[in-house]
Amino acid sequence: MVSFVEVVYWVTVLCCLGQKHLVTGGCSGKCCRGRNMGCSTTDWRMDRAFAKCYCDEDCVKTKDCCFDYFTECPAQDCAVSAWSFWSGCAKPCQPSVRVRVRHVEQQPGNSGDPCPRLEERAGCREYRDHRGSQCGHNSGPAFITSLEFGKGRPKHDGYGNPLDPGFCMEFKMESRTAHCTVENRPHTIWMRYITEGFKVCVACDPPALRNSSCQGDGQESDKEAVLQWQAVGNPHCRGTWKKVQKTPQCTCPTQHIFIFT
Repeated sequence: MVSFVEVVYWVTVLCCLGQKHLVTGGCSGKCCRGRNMGCSTTDWRMDRAFAKCYCDEDCVKTKDCCFDYFTECPAQDCAVSAWSFWSGCAKPCQPSVRVRVRHVEQQPGNSGDPCPRLEERAGCREYRDHRGSQCGHNSGPAFITSLEFGKGRPKHDGYGNPLDPGFCMEFKMESRTAHCTVENRPHTIWMRYITEGFKVCVACDPPALRNSSCQGDGQESDKEAVLQWQAVGNPHCRGTWKKVQKTPQCTCPTQHIFIFT
């Protein structure tokens, strides 16, 4: 017959073993990246079964993590720097692209959020060549871009004098290519708002404004003339429109206001 003293002894032993198990078991000191079959132990799993369990990142997908995975291996999200300044246009005197980048400051871990895109590109156009000379005023289609791009344009000259505020041209959109509708990058999504049959407004202001006009603005064209346009940043997004009128300012809804480049 087991004595009371023996019962107390074995209860004490089991308690000590249990405490030791809680300290050393589970994922304590065992967090691993990716799928690592050796990153395992035998302990309580998250499905409440006492069996082999894992402490690697993929255990979340396979649902065989140890019970304390999320406390011992907390998720570490990717952290990135702020965006750099935009680069200059890749090519002068013609529609081109500009780039900005950011870098990873902390890699993700333990199923944390992955890193976002580290590079963005947007259409642009510069009006001076590499020697600083002003570009010629070429004939051809109207090159347009988003109103957002125009916010960075200077409003004053080098002496602080206000520049010509320019004007606005209204057009009725006649056609567009299918390439405009598939754009979903942050700085090209504006192309999706170019819609057939709608009226659009296109601002003509410095530095695109030269000699009282912008390339392809259609000022001298008949209202029945079918004119061509092209989106800067995607040469496959282009189409036709007809001039409606010239106005001092653009009054279209914001998503239908663009600028000449």
